[in-house]
Amino acid sequence: MPLRSVLVVDDNKVVRKIICAIFNRESDFEVCGEADNGRQAVEMAQILHPALIVTDVSMPLMNGLEETRILKKLMPSVPVIIYSAHVDKFIEQEAMAAGASAVVSKYEAVAVLTGKARELLGEVAA
Repeated sequence: MPLRSVLVVDDNKVVRKIICAIFNRESDFEVCGEADNGRQAVEMAQILHPALIVTDVSMPLMNGLEETRILKKLMPSVPVIIYSAHVDKFIEQEAMAAGASAVVSKYEAVAVLTGKARELLGEVAA
């Protein structure tokens, strides 16, 4: 099975490294890049062409919702997972309206994040 590339976006370096480690530990994923804000993520996504983008919501310069809106215009087939500690009904609605493919709470088990990633990439490949 080919490795599926993931761009990880979070302004907290420790959290970003943990998310990268989670995906790099999986045999079917590889982290192709990291960004610490939405603006940097948009630039990197256009260069790296990831299969999946996992992003936080609350970040400086450009938040995850603005980032997702732009990415969905530039790369409509690339799924974006909003991965945030600040998940509520309002954030879920805003994320989906922005074009996010899924919203996962950082308080969920990591298997929820990787499972959702596989589910979304399976849909894209089908």
